[in-house]
Amino acid sequence: MFVTETMRTDLIAIREETTLADALSLMEKGSFRHLPVVDESGKLVGIVTDRDMRSAKPSTLLSDEDYRRTYDEVMQHTVGEIMTRNPLTVAPYFTLQDSLLVMRRKKVGALPVVDEDGRLKGIMSTRDLLRAFVNIMGIEEPGTLLCILVNEKTGQLKKIVDIVTEENVSMGSVLVARDWEDEKRAIFPYLLTNNVISIKKKLIEQGFELLDPMGWYLDQLPQKKHEA
Repeated sequence: MFVTETMRTDLIAIREETTLADALSLMEKGSFRHLPVVDESGKLVGIVTDRDMRSAKPSTLLSDEDYRRTYDEVMQHTVGEIMTRNPLTVAPYFTLQDSLLVMRRKKVGALPVVDEDGRLKGIMSTRDLLRAFVNIMGIEEPGTLLCILVNEKTGQLKKIVDIVTEENVSMGSVLVARDWEDEKRAIFPYLLTNNVISIKKKLIEQGFELLDPMGWYLDQLPQKKHEA
């Protein structure tokens, strides 16, 4: 899936000369955490975040009177004074995976989407990514998530898919955790049914180990030492 299918296009862009007061008002009214900054031709020149706005505010250690006076003065400064210039961007042909990796590696919460001329086309935030992956995984539909521990060898996923298919059950998605245990992987198929008894039985008969999420969680908790 490409970012153009998930990015927000009904975004609000501001100019460098926009005051912090106006930018903050737009953020609060629209529940925005990021505001792209463009020039008169629509080209992206920067981005301002809610963190930038918080950093610009005066210290809460000031007296109420000093805080209010300083706050009013600060709010008359412009976005151009605090924004991040030349922010990280992605192109419309980037995939969701591309965007997710960039966000993770660079530790940013949103990526403006620009065309080859640098003009703003949209913005992709972590919220948009979460919404997209919920859609991809199909977890908004009623179903059951299984956790299956398999040996690290080829053909394991096919066996699981064959078993599910034999029961005439559809899969919403399949996730694979590469790092689990030595020589092991965990496979998480989301089945679009709540009746998984026969599927579980066949998986066990084929030698697969099914993990119960609550049981697995309890096993990870530190064991309390009992006094003699």
